[in-house]
Amino acid sequence: MKKFLIIFLILTFSSKAYANNRLDGFNKWLFENGYSEYVKKVESAVCKAEPKYSNMWYYNKCDQPQYENNLKIKFYEDSSWLPEETEKPNYGTLLFELYKYTYSPYRDKPIADVYEVKPSKKPYKFKSKLKEDKYIDKQLEKTALLSYLRFEDNKITIDKFTPENRFGKFINKNTKLRSMSVGKTMVSYVVGHAICDGYIENISSKLNDWPLLENTLYYNQKLIDILNMNSGDQEYIVGSELSKTVNKNLINEKFRGLDDYTIDFKQYISLFKNTKKSKPYFNYSGMNPTLALNYVLFKTGDDFEKILEKTFNKKAKIKDSVIFWKVKNSSEERGNANIMFYASRYDYLRIAKAMLDDWQNDTCVGKYLKTIFDNRIDKENEKRNKEGRPGQYRYASGYAGQFQVHYKGISKKRAIMGMHGRGGQHIVIDFERSRIVVTNAIYENFNFPKIVYQPIKKGS
Repeated sequence: MKKFLIIFLILTFSSKAYANNRLDGFNKWLFENGYSEYVKKVESAVCKAEPKYSNMWYYNKCDQPQYENNLKIKFYEDSSWLPEETEKPNYGTLLFELYKYTYSPYRDKPIADVYEVKPSKKPYKFKSKLKEDKYIDKQLEKTALLSYLRFEDNKITIDKFTPENRFGKFINKNTKLRSMSVGKTMVSYVVGHAICDGYIENISSKLNDWPLLENTLYYNQKLIDILNMNSGDQEYIVGSELSKTVNKNLINEKFRGLDDYTIDFKQYISLFKNTKKSKPYFNYSGMNPTLALNYVLFKTGDDFEKILEKTFNKKAKIKDSVIFWKVKNSSEERGNANIMFYASRYDYLRIAKAMLDDWQNDTCVGKYLKTIFDNRIDKENEKRNKEGRPGQYRYASGYAGQFQVHYKGISKKRAIMGMHGRGGQHIVIDFERSRIVVTNAIYENFNFPKIVYQPIKKGS
């Protein structure tokens, strides 16, 4: 009877442990950082039942601290992230998502290395003329919005941050926040600096000098078509998902998509050998910006980090360091730059301000920004756009070199360019009227039209 009970406990606990395996790092993080109202240290039933130091005792990790949280977290098996269109997520689910965005990459699956740009010795100092906005306060109190910054007339006019009783106890104003697809646009800004420093001729340069691209659909394509997600690769990839026509076995079953920081570009591109370009139309994916960033790495060689430093340290004058992921156990020759980008909330605004200055001062990089705006394309044919993704992506019907453009209700000629990342990461710049709005969030359940779109369209 005792043996049967032990087997029952093992099976029951093992099943539960398998379902909650993703929580191990999260619970440990809560406990080690003193969030005792959410977590406690426990000993599982199977660990109590099994003889100490037995194989089964070790198998169930009884030699390691075990924790249990009291949060009601909902898991979505078909997605590694909180789905963009779901019911209202509760606090526990959002807190777990915040952990995955901000802390998990460094704890659960440590990144061995990053391309890090150190802070500027003289970071840009913003001027402020702050005003209250009770509606944004309510959004921060009730939604997954973490940070809101509005910049007008060369000053910060609204500066709001998640309150302590919401998510403010877990992050602060210097925390590096995950860019998600905003990182794609950071790649474009780096490309502009590489062009202006002479490493790449112009946006019409053909990618016929990089051996890794030979015998793939991307070979001999124009750089602007890569930047515009207009490379004719829709038969092989949508978003981060590879089609059935691609041989995924060339990597392995652990391949998690194009934001996988354990796979270098040489491994990515090996999947596309013997592929043929289709009739181009806008096809949003992680492949094109990954290609663009690693093409800059290829063209700049030993000067790659100098270009990153020039872009973010010298131009944007960041106060905290910013990073792109670097694929561990790889090399520059294989293309080890990953497009996932992290920066603090103010540094996202500093980078946007640098773009605004480039445009208005007609610098070389400003001319690059204007050139990609002039070469923008329509994204009406893009399937995922028609399916109604949240926020900015749905409002913008055009694309310009990794920027969203053509906002509904606003003239297509008006130079407004934006960045949008999963979970509510938004940076929108009105180059003509000197307005910027920056949001960071965990999930996009806040009122994008009212707090992002309308201030850009009409001003305060």
